[in-house]
Amino acid sequence: MDQPIIFAIDDDPQVLRAITRDLKNHYRQDYRILSTTSVKEALDSLLELKNKGEVVAMFVSDQRMPEMEGVDFLCKAQTFFPQAKRVLLTAYADTEAAIKAINDVKLDYYLTKPWDPPEEKLYPIITDMLEDWQGNYRPDFKGIKVIGYQFSPKSHDIKEFLSGNLVPYLWLDANSEEAKKLSAINKLDAKHLPAIIFADGTLLKTPAIKDVAAKIGLTQSAKNELYDVVIIGAGPAGLAASVYGSSEGLKTLLIERKAPGGQAGTSSRIENYLGFPAGLSGADLTRRAITQSTRFGTDFLSPQSVKEIRLKDNYKTVVMDDGSEVVTKSVVITTGVDYRQLTTPGIEKFTGAGIYYGAAMTEAASCKDANVYIVGGGNSAGQGAMYLSKFARHVYIMIRKESLAATMSSYLIDQIAGVTNITLLPCCEIVEAKGESRLQQLVIKNLDNGETRTEDADALYIFIGAKPFTEWLGKAVIKNDKGFVETGRDLNSCQDFEKIWKSKRDPYLLETSIPGIFAAGDVRAGAMNRVASAVGEGSMAISFVHKYLAEI
Repeated sequence: MDQPIIFAIDDDPQVLRAITRDLKNHYRQDYRILSTTSVKEALDSLLELKNKGEVVAMFVSDQRMPEMEGVDFLCKAQTFFPQAKRVLLTAYADTEAAIKAINDVKLDYYLTKPWDPPEEKLYPIITDMLEDWQGNYRPDFKGIKVIGYQFSPKSHDIKEFLSGNLVPYLWLDANSEEAKKLSAINKLDAKHLPAIIFADGTLLKTPAIKDVAAKIGLTQSAKNELYDVVIIGAGPAGLAASVYGSSEGLKTLLIERKAPGGQAGTSSRIENYLGFPAGLSGADLTRRAITQSTRFGTDFLSPQSVKEIRLKDNYKTVVMDDGSEVVTKSVVITTGVDYRQLTTPGIEKFTGAGIYYGAAMTEAASCKDANVYIVGGGNSAGQGAMYLSKFARHVYIMIRKESLAATMSSYLIDQIAGVTNITLLPCCEIVEAKGESRLQQLVIKNLDNGETRTEDADALYIFIGAKPFTEWLGKAVIKNDKGFVETGRDLNSCQDFEKIWKSKRDPYLLETSIPGIFAAGDVRAGAMNRVASAVGEGSMAISFVHKYLAEI
């Protein structure tokens, strides 16, 4: 942990050297001593220290300074670090001003110059005040701070991006006291929010996701000109493919457009994954996989979207949205699926402002003592309901069917049945979302009798359907009528396959209609939609990549 700071200021360099020397001689083991002769430099430094999450335990300031009197400086310093002890250095003639300052700025002590010997006139006083400060000291959060409005879609996007990339951060609602203090000292208005203060003190106002990505150290351009395999999508299948590809000596690039982990990465608890009897969170699984993959040498680009794959001889050129290109010998498509969008009136208006697709963990804390609704009957919906029930007053799961049996694992159904603040609403659907600047009500229709009712709702989480992310793929990669990529033997029954397929052999099990381009995980037609099967397919795809590379 960084040491607390004792901050000294005096416009007389000789006096400043003396007080700094004495403070360092006695307190350097437990405190960092900073000093300056300039008030402007001091105030600039305090802003930087505050944004970094540093803490000042004590200010020692001279009274007579040309830029600003010491009492006025201590008043300004108090806005940055209100808990810090305040000591005024005075000449004998200034003792009246010092006494007055005890009441005006809650001055803790004034020292007359000189203070020799320090063992008698300095250290006992300073030590006593520092011990008192330590007794009330609570460490500030060290790391990224996000200031914004709770029901702002832009704020939600930033929180989801940081949490999805496993970056710890402190959320500060703009209406909280701490946020107001930080906004005031950084001169932030509503138009500047959301704002991010990084651990190094850097401030970004209403940043774009790519700016945030660059600041937290994510790579957005490829290191090499040619790869053996490029994997598009960093869900469980893509992560598994990257681990096996790089560990087996292939020059491997993994590209992700949002955050690693896919839908599984947002799961609060995965309890049916082999080898983890107590379960593990999607974030934990993702963190382990990313660490493993990068340790083996995988290059990882994020956030970066692919818009097309161009073919030339045996090489594939992967083209990004920003126009950059990467050449590779083979490709594994593991882009997974997105939650299907609801077109119900009001849903789009409040998306990110009380209505969320997935994101149960990101916004859970804001659901304390709230009425929360979930749409969907799959495992993701069940896991989200279990997690949100720890925060919310009540969680309602809405499904169109009569029960969860056909869509949710039995262990989750049993768990939900045992939680008193989760209620299943079968044979229901939302016909409208209402509110002003955020979601406030839902109009719910009973599908059995057609009756509608309006309920107060603080949040709605949508976990419905599986829409594959394949719109960017050209027509040469054959997809079924729902957009899932066809692979292997199933291609033989597809229209136009014989016109597209250019190899003399049959496609490998996970190979698409283009030789050397493979698909694995939920994006593939016929996939099992389970984390374990996605991991298995991702690793299996690399074995077919090896066979293909041996051919060319």
